[in-house]
Amino acid sequence: MIHIRPVSDLRNKFPEIEETVINSNSPVFLTKNGYGTMVLMSIEQYSTLTMDVEEKLDEADTLAKSSTTRLSKAEVFTAARSYIDEQTNL
Repeated sequence: MIHIRPVSDLRNKFPEIEETVINSNSPVFLTKNGYGTMVLMSIEQYSTLTMDVEEKLDEADTLAKSSTTRLSKAEVFTAARSYIDEQTNL
């Protein structure tokens, strides 16, 4: 279930929002004047969301330390675009 609340509830009903975030294990989307402004989530949710990215960055750092190969910005973006194009053509 998606939880959407006005940003004013953050000030006026913080304990209720906190309980929703923690007990439902899902984020709460906050709106201001009918438009989305931010998302609140627990530290556990955030860690789960970013853990894979952190691990991949650590792998890249380790690989960079063990290799003298360096790519230019253009080479990196060309390879990334090619990979994306291959994935979208499957």
